Amino acid sequence: MRTTPPPGRSPAPGQARAPYAEALLAHAGRDWLRLNVPGHAASPGSDLADLFGPGVTALDFPPLLDGIDLGSGTPLDEALDLAADAWGARRTWFLTNGASQGNQIASMVTPALGRTLVVQRSVHSSVVDGLVLSGLDAVFVRPSVDPVQGIAHGVSAEDVAQALARTPDAAAVYIVSPSYFGAVADVRAVADAAHAAGVPLIVDEAWGSHFGFHPALPSGALALGADLVTSSTHKLAGSLTQSAMLHLGHGPFADRLEPLVDRAFRLVQSTSASALLTASLDIARRALVTGTDRITGSVEAADKVRGVVRALGRYGVVSDGFHAFPDIVAADPLRIAIDTRAGGITGHEARRLLFRDHQIMVEVATDSAVVAVIGAGAVPDTDRFIEALHCLPSPLAGSAADGPAPLALPRPGPARLTAREAFLSPTVVVPAQEAVGAVSADTLAAYPPGIPNVLPGEVITAETVAFLRRTAAAPGGHVRGALDPAVSHLRVVAP
Repeated sequence: MRTTPPPGRSPAPGQARAPYAEALLAHAGRDWLRLNVPGHAASPGSDLADLFGPGVTALDFPPLLDGIDLGSGTPLDEALDLAADAWGARRTWFLTNGASQGNQIASMVTPALGRTLVVQRSVHSSVVDGLVLSGLDAVFVRPSVDPVQGIAHGVSAEDVAQALARTPDAAAVYIVSPSYFGAVADVRAVADAAHAAGVPLIVDEAWGSHFGFHPALPSGALALGADLVTSSTHKLAGSLTQSAMLHLGHGPFADRLEPLVDRAFRLVQSTSASALLTASLDIARRALVTGTDRITGSVEAADKVRGVVRALGRYGVVSDGFHAFPDIVAADPLRIAIDTRAGGITGHEARRLLFRDHQIMVEVATDSAVVAVIGAGAVPDTDRFIEALHCLPSPLAGSAADGPAPLALPRPGPARLTAREAFLSPTVVVPAQEAVGAVSADTLAAYPPGIPNVLPGEVITAETVAFLRRTAAAPGGHVRGALDPAVSHLRVVAP
């Protein structure tokens, strides 16, 4: 199912408007005496106005305003309906605490459906946070792993079906697609496997909010049978950082899920949701629906980078190897993953030098690669990136084989407690090496991409400790959930 019209056709009625953003702008244009929150009260002489410009502070209104979001049939209601129509959803919620909020909501509603979540092991750490909030048990499905690049991809429908067969009390299936490196899973097949077992499919599509809006892009998860989809709209779809959406599909579980999701949304959504973030979601939706030509330019820019990299021959293109993994059915063309070790430099060093010497920021680096992204509708200076990339030195003496082996993803230890049980248990802090064999009380994730390497309730292994400490020591390395930057100590469940 297409969620947007093909090139040459006009968008559906209303999609060329941004009703919430337009109403907010009109409201700000009136001569208000601001005696309400926020505290800057749109003061034209405030420090905030000096930094961001008076237009930004003038638009920073609180919720519950007549003619904008208060009552029925408001511009906000219209904006939500337009978003649902654009993504092919039965209903859409605007989120102002990122896709992490959407993952937490999705995890919180599943206990109404069963006791165990069948979940991809390489989910974002916010899904694990949701397990802590929900108290659910989890059966993990391991993704395929590229041993050369040391990156995780997706899960297969066959592996999901096998996990469901051994989980009679399953509540839902939870997967990630696309991956941080742009690998797209066979969502249709996974949805069929979940539905055959009588459970919904939840997809963390944080990196695929632009899917379905151009013929060159993969189809979105809702169009492929997913029942609940988290969309990190700010990532590649162009809204402001920290804004996201949660979409409910039209499938067999919609009637059951809708009231649960709506109630969970109200639990975790701020009562002072940002008007700026909300307006940016409205504008991003309009830009995706009406911006086919601009997205064409984005895809062509990304294709150009990959083509030149292949032609010059120093580096490799990671997605060129996706065909070797049966769980991958497509690649996001707006994700440019470059194998830098093939060109004699680690990804971490390449990222550091691009940042320091060339003022170029890429999204993420690993030992083996850097990942650049191009937002849907953006056309950056790709020549500058290509030139800088090929000006980098070769500190590995011209061959990746001359340097240390790339970091391999550690296999997780066995689970002894649920995530919630471990999180709420009495804990002690011990030196990292002494934590080996103990049960972790925290989620620890090499970041980005934020995929947990150890979960609350899992046994900490020596392999995991070595991986996290080496990650933390790399340029730009960070371990989310660690007690200190070097990961010298860990919090474990008290014996």
